[in-house]
Amino acid sequence: MTIENAFHNKYSLVKVAARRARQLQSGASPLIASKSMKACRVAQDEIKQGYVKWVVPAVPGSAPVDLNP
Repeated sequence: MTIENAFHNKYSLVKVAARRARQLQSGASPLIASKSMKACRVAQDEIKQGYVKWVVPAVPGSAPVDLNP
């Protein structure tokens, strides 16, 4: 499984990496030992190694509605 297959598209991968990079810049501890000191690169390495997961939330109102009383 490639990284792109784990996400819906490359845009989702970029969003996850950006969010994780912001967490790292705000003081969160890295989940891995990375060669880079840059938050964006560390976030990408964490995603590549499977330490960061992305859950697609259910869309509100997407559940079937029973119209029969």
